This record gives sequence, structure tokens and C-alpha cells, in this order.
Amino acid sequence: MEEKKAETLAELEKAQENIRNKLALLPDLPGCYLMKNADGKIIYVGKAKVLKNRVRSYFTGSHNGKTQRLVADIRDFEYIVTGSNIEALILECNLIKMHQPKYNVLLKDDKTFPYIKITNEAHPRLEVTRRVLKDKAKYFGPYPNAYAAQQTKKLLDRMYPLRKCGVMPKEVCLYYHMGQCLAPCEKEVDPSEYERITQEIQSFLGGGHEEIKKELQRKMEEAAEELYFERAKELRDQIMNIDAIMEKQKITTSDAKDRDVLGFAVDKGWMCVQILYMRQGKMVQRHATAFPFYGEAYSDFVSFVTQYYSDNPALPQEILLPDSEKNPEASSPETEETENRDALDAQSAAASLQEWLGVKVLVPQRGKKRQMVGMAVENAKVSLDEKFRLIERDEERTLKAAANLGQYIGIENLHRIEAFDNSNIQGTNPVSAMVVFIDGKPDKKEYRKYKVRTVQGPDDYETMREVIRRRYERVLKENLEMPDLIVVDGGKGQISAAVDVLENELGLFIPVCGLVKDVKHRTAQLMVGDPPEPVDLPRDSQEFYLLQRIQDEVHRFAISFHREQRGKSMVASKLDSIPGIGEKRRKLLLKHFGSLKKIKEASIEDFRPLSIGDKLARQILEALQDEEP
Repeated sequence: MEEKKAETLAELEKAQENIRNKLALLPDLPGCYLMKNADGKIIYVGKAKVLKNRVRSYFTGSHNGKTQRLVADIRDFEYIVTGSNIEALILECNLIKMHQPKYNVLLKDDKTFPYIKITNEAHPRLEVTRRVLKDKAKYFGPYPNAYAAQQTKKLLDRMYPLRKCGVMPKEVCLYYHMGQCLAPCEKEVDPSEYERITQEIQSFLGGGHEEIKKELQRKMEEAAEELYFERAKELRDQIMNIDAIMEKQKITTSDAKDRDVLGFAVDKGWMCVQILYMRQGKMVQRHATAFPFYGEAYSDFVSFVTQYYSDNPALPQEILLPDSEKNPEASSPETEETENRDALDAQSAAASLQEWLGVKVLVPQRGKKRQMVGMAVENAKVSLDEKFRLIERDEERTLKAAANLGQYIGIENLHRIEAFDNSNIQGTNPVSAMVVFIDGKPDKKEYRKYKVRTVQGPDDYETMREVIRRRYERVLKENLEMPDLIVVDGGKGQISAAVDVLENELGLFIPVCGLVKDVKHRTAQLMVGDPPEPVDLPRDSQEFYLLQRIQDEVHRFAISFHREQRGKSMVASKLDSIPGIGEKRRKLLLKHFGSLKKIKEASIEDFRPLSIGDKLARQILEALQDEEP
């Protein structure tokens, strides 16, 4: 066992040395990079306008927890240089489709969007399809779900007499007698009639249903005047069906353009993209999709847009994108500049997409269009917030979820849960965090943070042992309340480490469970017992949502503490390396200026109120500027 462990460590050190050597050779050029695991399999594909900056950023600075897991899996990388940003954008899209890397989950969770299709046949018909072929048929969509597409097709089938059968029958069917088919099986149909019907359907699906309603209203009134009451009733029913299926529009524009309005929001390592579909100046549909992201927020958003439109043949006339803003999950000000130095600029992204797609792509700065983008962003925030607040909807259900969870794992009264998570980047600044849930609700005053003292390198098991030992030695010493359940982030190894310390070192017999994540880093499984075994917990249950919330919360708390510590250590190391700056002056500088970035931007005169002479001030500024890449 020890020999195998030593061999694994040796391989890891060799891989890290290889990565360090390759990082030094990265070019200052745009391109795509491919991250590989120990088996040589491609696990992540990304793009960069400056490969050197972007790829290096994965191995330096602070990241969210999901990116940490990606970095922990990387054992090698390769890159492909491109001639421009747009080439990198297209290449990234193609590489993701080719290799299906497990960390590029952008569109893999979504089913293909449904479309309504007018077939390219002598006697065309309407279909709902998820396959878009180059068959000269007309496609309309995408629709937010299959139900919306099917209901719209049913309405169109009643309104327009295209054939309904897949195979031409030998005689007329019921649809002909109902006035819903032209009966091409028995009668000759003028191609111009099909052209007229196709144009009307195209107008309807493009947002022109108000004009169709007016025409139906006119025909209904004519039929009523001529005493054709049954025909008038049919037309009235069609008008009512249009009102029922087509949403009332809350956004309109003065023009009649078809446009897609996109916005996104990020939180806790997840991104939600909201698309508002506007046709002929009216919002007709919207769609939201959420997924974990692993790189810089705006770059991953643009990757989503690229992949989405590569599979979407029904392009609008105009696409509106949000401006690139600071990632809400960015770390402290001291590391912000390093982390975002290769962040994708919104205007250049829009220009690249416009060149590739051949339609206008804008990043509006003011007016109605900016308000529409703001609405898309706000809807994305709401959708993402709902994801994390699902368990909080009802206090009674939360209490019941905690009680039921206890029954699943054999605990009669599950009142207090303590959950642990570890955080480090390649073993640097290792920390751990504990959160407490009482009766299914977080008790933030009970949260605790731990700086790992005895563990060197990224050893999750030993980190877990140290933190469990420190926590419950204190619980015993100070006679604190014992938990009914301990939750660790991980599987059999983490559970065994915690149980070993509790039972063999401290003499405590507290149930320990582990939360295992799937390849997409979502809560997948609950493991309990010695040896640990999976618990069959329904994924759509409140109990499962409670576990997801506990895992998200302890992960968030651990990551925020890790960033805080890493930011402090980076500032301390940079300032302490300057002759004449000790701990007292370092604290004084940070208190006065607020961040390392502000110190860099200061003038020599700005240091005088701190009793720092011009010579030392010049040395400080020169030293900090020399450290810039």
C-alpha cells in the first residue's frame, strides 16, 4: 500500500514538473487549450485571447471550488494556436463537440430544443422535430419545451389545411371533411396555394399572430352576417386558441425585428443563462438553463452562446448580449487583477460572434435594448436564486425533511447536523470549514473556520482527520453540544478518516455520512455506515434537496475562507519582500490604501501622510510594478 502511494506521489510530482515546464513556454497568442487527466483523456477545453495568461491562471491565484476540482484532475495540457479570437471561438466549439469533456457541461444537460418544421415535399405538412437537417425544409423555433411546440402545431393544423398523414392515403379522410386538409390524395393542389399557406404560417410563428387574429375576426363577422353560424363558431374557437397559446406580450419595441436577448448570472460555482426570444418586436418565449462553470464567467458565457447557435439554424436578425462585468465570485481585490487579466471583453466577443454568425450582435449601453438585457439578467438571477432556495420555501417541509433524513439513515431524532469541507489549491493555503444545520436550517453563529496546521500538500484524508480531531477534542473539553450527524464532503475515504479519529482516538460514536458528487459535480449520493454503503434516497425528495443545500453551504463557506487566507498571504508575501517594510508598516499601508492594487496606483506623495519617505515610497512602487506579469 505504501509502495503504491509513493508511486502515485512520484507520478504526481513528475506531472506537476512537466506542467511547470510547459507553462514557461506558452505563447502570447490566441488559441484553445485542452486539459488532460492522468489517463491522458481530455477533461476540459477552453479558449483564450492570450494563451500564456489564461492557462497559467489555472495554476496560480484563487478559484472557486469547482475549478479547484478541475485543476486537481489536470496532469497535462496541450494547446492549439489560432490566428484570431473568432478562430479560437469556433475551434473551442468544435473541440467540445468532438471530445465531450466532462467539465464542459454547458449544453450537455439540456435536451435538443424542439422546432416546428414545414417539410420540403410536393405536398408539405407540419412536424415537431428535435433534428435539424439540411433538407431545404423550413424550421421555426426553438421552443422552450416540447409541450409549447406541440400545442402550437395543433393550433396550426386546425387553422391551415396542410396534409396531416405521413403516407398519402387512397381516399379523402376526416380532416378533409373538417376543412383541415386540401386532399392532395384526390385533388390537384396549386403550388401557389401551398406558398400562400406557408407564408401565413411563417408570419404567425414569427410573431405576427395579431394580424392573423384580425383576419380571422373579419372572416368570423362575415360568416355570422351570412348566417353561417357553425363556420363563425369555428373561427371564434381559433381566435380563442390563439389567445390561450400565445402569451400576452409585456415587452414590445417600435421596430419589428426578430432578436434574441441574453443575460446571465453566477452564484456558488453555477451559471444561469436566460434567453428572451423576441419576434417582430414582441417577446414570444423565454428559456433558462443552469450549469456549473469552471473558468472566467464571461468567457464561459460566450462559450455557451457559441455552442447554442452552432446547433440553432433559426437565427434572429439581431442578438443582444450583456456587458462584461466583474465576476461576483471573484476573490479579494489583491488577486482580482491576476485572475481577470485574460477576461473576455464584451465588445470583442460580440464582434467575433457577429463575424461568425453573420447576424448583428450588440452589447447595448443605453436605452430600451439595455433595459431588455437587464430584464434577461434579472430573470437569470431569479432562476439561479430559486435553485438555491428550493429547500427554504416552507419551514414545515424543511423540518420534515430533516426528520425523514434521520429515518433514512437510522437516526431517531436528527436535530443537529455538522458538515465539513476542505479547500486548497495544489496544497497551498489549506483550510477547512464547518457549518451547522439545526432542524434543517443553517445556524450561522455556530459556523467554524480552520487553518490546517499539520498537513503538507493536497491530502484530503489527512486534512479531514486533523479537523475532525480538533473540532471534537474541543467539544469534549468544553462540554459543547454533540451533533446527531456529521456530514463530510466525499466518499469512503473521507468517511473512514473521520470515523477512525472519532472512535479510535476520541471514543465518540457519532454517525458519519459522506456526500458524493457525480462527474458534473452535483450532489449524487449519500453514503453511510462502516464500511460506507450508498443510501437509496430519491433525487426529487425534500431530503435530497436538504443534502444539496448543506453541501452547497459548507462548500461556499470553505471557499470564501480559503480566498480570504490566500489573498492575505499574497499581500503579505509581496509587501514583506520589500526592504524597510515590516508587519507594522504592512498593516498601516493596507489600512490606509485598502488593497494592494490601490498601493500600486498611488503616487509618491500619497505615502507622506504615513511618515514614509520618498525613497522608500519609490522602492515600494518599483517592487510592486516589477512583480506584474
